[in-house]
Amino acid sequence: MQYVKIKDSIVEQIASGMLAPRQKLPAERKLAESFDTTRVTLREALSLLEAEGKIYREDRRGWFISPMPLQYDPTQTLNFTNMALAQNRVPRTELIAAKGMLANKQASSLLGLEPFANVFQVDRVRYLEERPVVYVTNYVRPEQFPNLLEHDLSQSLTGIYREHYGVTYQKIRYRICSSSLIGDVAQALRATSGTPAMIVERINYSSEGELIDCDIEHWRHDAINISSVAELIEKD
Repeated sequence: MQYVKIKDSIVEQIASGMLAPRQKLPAERKLAESFDTTRVTLREALSLLEAEGKIYREDRRGWFISPMPLQYDPTQTLNFTNMALAQNRVPRTELIAAKGMLANKQASSLLGLEPFANVFQVDRVRYLEERPVVYVTNYVRPEQFPNLLEHDLSQSLTGIYREHYGVTYQKIRYRICSSSLIGDVAQALRATSGTPAMIVERINYSSEGELIDCDIEHWRHDAINISSVAELIEKD
C-alpha cells in the first residue's frame, strides 16, 4: 500500500535527523508531488503519522514534526512547570478565564456537589517551547479557598493552595482516556477539530482527606507520554 510506504519514508527521515522536531513539512500539494501520489493517498499517510504521534497539525499552518513528548508520571506530585523544567523543557502557562459560577454537571459529578452549589472555574493553556500542548480546566471548592480569584492564576494552583491557604495534596485519583479536540479547546491549542487528544482527569484530596478540586487536562496526544513505576509489596 502506497500510503504505508510514504509513512515509513517520513518516519525514516525523522529517525535519521533529516527532519527535525518542530520542522514544518512542505505543503500537501508539494509533498504529494514529491512522492508521485495523490493528495488523498498522502493524507492517509499523514493521518497514520499523526495517530502515531510522529507529526502534528496546526490549524491553517500545516504539518510539523512532533518534538519529544513530556514524560508524565502520575505517581509524582510535580506541577506542570517543575515537571517540564526537570526535563529541560521551556514551560509557560496562559490564563484563559477564571470565574465563580453555579456548578455544571461535570463539576458536580467530579466534586460530589449538592444542587446549586458554587465553584470556581479556572481555564488555562500550557505551553512547551511556545507550542500549546494542553488545555486545563480546574473546578475548585470556593469555601476552602476564599479570594482565590485574586491570586495570579497563571502560577501553580498547588503552590497557591500551599503558600496562601496551608493546604496540600495527599491523595490524587486519576482517570485517563483518549478523545479528540473540538471547539474552543481545539482553537486554543491551534488544532483542527477532531485532532486526537489524551484526557487526564484528576480529583485531588487534602491531607485531611477532604476533596479539594479537580482538573481536566486536554492534551495533544503526541505531547505526552504517561509512564510510571510501581513497587509491589508482598503480603503474607
